[in-house]
Amino acid sequence: MLCALSLLGVCARAERIAAQVPSQSKRIVIAASTVLDGKGGVLHNTRIVIEGAKIIRIDSNAAPVDYDLRGLTVLPGWIDAHVHITWSFGNDGKNAGGAGTTQEAAYQAASNAWVTLMAGFTTVQSVGSPTDVPLRDAIAKGFLPGPRILTAVEPLSGRGEQTGTPDEIRAYVRKQKEAGADLIKIFASWSPGRSEPTLSQEQLNAACDEAKKQGLRTLVHAYKDAVRAATLAGCTQIEHGLLATDDDLKLMAEKGTWLDPQAGLVWENYLLNKEKFVGSPGFGTSVEQFATNIQKLLPMYREFMRHALKTPGLKIVFGSDAVAGAHGRNAEEFIDRVRDVGVDPMAAMVSANSLGAEAMRLSDQIGSIAPGLQADIIALDGDPLKDITAVRRVVFVMKSGIVYKHVAHSGSAGP
Repeated sequence: MLCALSLLGVCARAERIAAQVPSQSKRIVIAASTVLDGKGGVLHNTRIVIEGAKIIRIDSNAAPVDYDLRGLTVLPGWIDAHVHITWSFGNDGKNAGGAGTTQEAAYQAASNAWVTLMAGFTTVQSVGSPTDVPLRDAIAKGFLPGPRILTAVEPLSGRGEQTGTPDEIRAYVRKQKEAGADLIKIFASWSPGRSEPTLSQEQLNAACDEAKKQGLRTLVHAYKDAVRAATLAGCTQIEHGLLATDDDLKLMAEKGTWLDPQAGLVWENYLLNKEKFVGSPGFGTSVEQFATNIQKLLPMYREFMRHALKTPGLKIVFGSDAVAGAHGRNAEEFIDRVRDVGVDPMAAMVSANSLGAEAMRLSDQIGSIAPGLQADIIALDGDPLKDITAVRRVVFVMKSGIVYKHVAHSGSAGP
């Protein structure tokens, strides 16, 4: 039987890795002194009972204890609504994006998945590369350890009339579903500096309407006027959103359109790795100019998020836009949001738990610590409500009842 990574030529190696991934079917009891339930509530001195992949009950008297996580902060595995999980740096040290189909690219994608899981992210939404599909499927089938992946396969890149007629756009959406897309990614404008819409209202209407008919959500990369256009088209979620007006944000709230802004990680990562990005497609040729542009954008994005926070009823999810160089550091976006924007720490956690699950239409499966949901559970050495940098100290990771990480701590009684 062909494994999910056969397209990348590493089937046998993936199967050997799969043999090392832990399996879990027995009953597990986790003891915790502090549990953030994912919806804004806090439980104290309780125990979480798991059977197979799911939480079956919260019972302070459950015994025996398999994992003693008292003294830590326990919460649902985080959900990142915007990553590029297969993006990596190539042999030349430059950004290779997610287009690589070599064995080395496959190994790097597997590594990206592993470090993301170890950082506490048990579900991610990877928005736009065909190579996401074999990685998603390999993880789902147990060939590789990694977060649960939802992918857009290939994005609809807006180029005005070149993109096609509304009927051609509808056909493109259906093509993505046939290719295994969990959602549709749409580029409705390019960047803050090139913010003019690249799709007409009619084209956006067709894309988002057809996605709905196919049972798929739409995530729209949009700036300025394209934000309102995507909202009016009934699209599901806006990515970035910079230069949208307060009236645009109010309209999003009225229509129930989700917002996924970024407060810093992606831009900080570009600065950290500027020599690796400059010279690759879409990133210019001058390192100095690139760095200057990013430094100007950072405060703009943070001010935009402050405006968004003041919009009543607007639902804001957690998305890091992790690309090459940022995988495994997704949680730095929490720190940027709390420290640099003023997001409430609990709201930051909820944005990557129950709100993220709701945005993905998976709230009946993930995002909270409650009976009947997947046992996606992490633990932090510290309290993120008091010190947001605790998000860097993930010492326990369980996904669907399987423990992938357990760093012993003072008082730990677990295996």
